[in-house]
Amino acid sequence: MRGVILAGGLGSRMLPCTKVTNKHLLPVYDKPMIMYPLETLKTMGIKETLIVTGGNSAGDFLKLLGNGSDFGMQIYYAYQVGEGGIADALKLAEGFVQDKFIVMLGDNIVLSDMGFFADSFKDQNCGARVLLKEVHDPQRFGVADIAGKQIRSIVEKPKRPVSPYAVTGIYAYDREVFDFIKDIKPSARGELEITDVNMHYVLQKKMFFNILRDFWSDAGTFESLAAASLYVSDHRCNSR
Repeated sequence: MRGVILAGGLGSRMLPCTKVTNKHLLPVYDKPMIMYPLETLKTMGIKETLIVTGGNSAGDFLKLLGNGSDFGMQIYYAYQVGEGGIADALKLAEGFVQDKFIVMLGDNIVLSDMGFFADSFKDQNCGARVLLKEVHDPQRFGVADIAGKQIRSIVEKPKRPVSPYAVTGIYAYDREVFDFIKDIKPSARGELEITDVNMHYVLQKKMFFNILRDFWSDAGTFESLAAASLYVSDHRCNSR
């Protein structure tokens, strides 16, 4: 399988830092944020990855990562014009992926081996899979209502969450996802929402999940970035 990392957007929640650089190039403890999803994809056995980015700092990814040889990967790049949402960025990967593929948002920090997630998806005949994480503040995320091995619904930022299980920014899709992206309409904020794409799979009963028991952070706010940095620091010290 191939991998896709979505690292675009304007990062407006992290101004003024993102006035001079892309959010995904900010440091999480001892290295740039973008390196964490790359390392996570490597634990899934992925060796070819497309990074979708945008804005004025897009060229800095190439300076930092090059062609990926330093990471034992082959890295490709695509440029997203504007800020059209996660699904809008994902559609730029249509010509890159072949069949099943893994998607990560560039601000997702996971330190554990994620091979189990990729293996679960490989065992599926078709459809999609998401990684869920039990959180104390699910109203900040897309929240999954689960039944057995499938997901019954996903509600974006609900006021009264039906479960504590947040949909993390780690997804697995077959190529049907690109058909679904073409069917959805922009949301009230003018973006193509990934939750709308995922709901297409839910309605077809083709959306499955794994639950992550280890650490995860989206690192998309100053608070979560700081928490992720502290956790990584402690993890490094305890691993020595």
